[in-house]
Amino acid sequence: MAGDTLTSSEYIKHHLTNLTYGQHADGSWGLAATADQAKEMGFWSFHVDTLGFSILLGALFLIIFSKAAKYATSGVPGGLQNCVEWVIEFIDDNVKSSFTGKNNFLGALGLTAFIWILLMNTMDLLPVDFLPYVAKLMGVRFLRVVPTADPNATMGMALSVFALTLYYSFKIKKPGGFFAELAFHPFPKYLFPINLLLEVVNLIAKPISLGLRLFGNMYAGEMIFILIALLPWYIQWSLSLPWAIFHILIVVLQAFIFMVLTIVYMDMAYTVDEH
Repeated sequence: MAGDTLTSSEYIKHHLTNLTYGQHADGSWGLAATADQAKEMGFWSFHVDTLGFSILLGALFLIIFSKAAKYATSGVPGGLQNCVEWVIEFIDDNVKSSFTGKNNFLGALGLTAFIWILLMNTMDLLPVDFLPYVAKLMGVRFLRVVPTADPNATMGMALSVFALTLYYSFKIKKPGGFFAELAFHPFPKYLFPINLLLEVVNLIAKPISLGLRLFGNMYAGEMIFILIALLPWYIQWSLSLPWAIFHILIVVLQAFIFMVLTIVYMDMAYTVDEH
C-alpha cells in the first residue's frame, strides 16, 4: 500500500483513520467513506475495527486459558499449561506484593488486564500494510489493527478501573470516610476547600494518566512503523526489524504497567487512613 498512488501525508492519514460507523451529515447511519467523514461523525460513532479486534483478542484469551484449564494435569504439564501457570503465578506474586487488602476478584482483574492488553499491543508487531491490504481486497476502506493505539479503548479500560476503585472506596471507607480522605489531606482540616480541590484533581488524573500512557506509547510505535513503511523497500527491513525487536519490550512493559497500576489503585481504595 505504501507504493500506491497515495502521497506520504495521505498514506499516514489513511492508516490513522479507523473504520468508523456513525451518523452522516444527511442524518443517515453507515460507515465513513473518507477520513474527513469519519472525523465529522463526532462522539456518537463507533470504531468498528477497535471494537472488533478487542472482542476477538478477548475471545482468544478466554479460549487459550480455558483450553489450558480443561487439559490441565497434575502429572508432567505440557507447554501451554506451563506457560499459563507461569503467567498466573506472576500475576499472583504482583497482587500479593502490591495489595494489602483481601479481594478474590483482583487476581482475575490483573490477569485479564495484563493478557488482554498484551494481545492488543502485540498487533502492532504485524506488518503495517498486511491486514489493511487484506481488508482492502474485501472492500473495507479503513482498518486500524491496534486497539490500544485508539484512545477510546485505552480510556474505556482506564475508566472501568476508575469506576471499580470508586466502588470499593465507598464500600470499604463508607461515604464519610471517602469524603474525609479527599477533604482533610494533605493540609490541616480547616483548609478543606484547598484539600478537596487538590485531591479531586489528583483523583481525576489517575484514569487520564492510566489511559493516555498506554495510548501514547502504542500510538507512537504505530506511527514509527508507518513512517518506516514510507521508505524504499530495501531500507524498510534494516529499520523495521530492529524497531520491532525493541518494540516487543514496549508491548510487554505497557501491559505490565497498566496491570500494576490497576492493583495499586485498588490497594489505595482499600487503605483506610486516620483523619
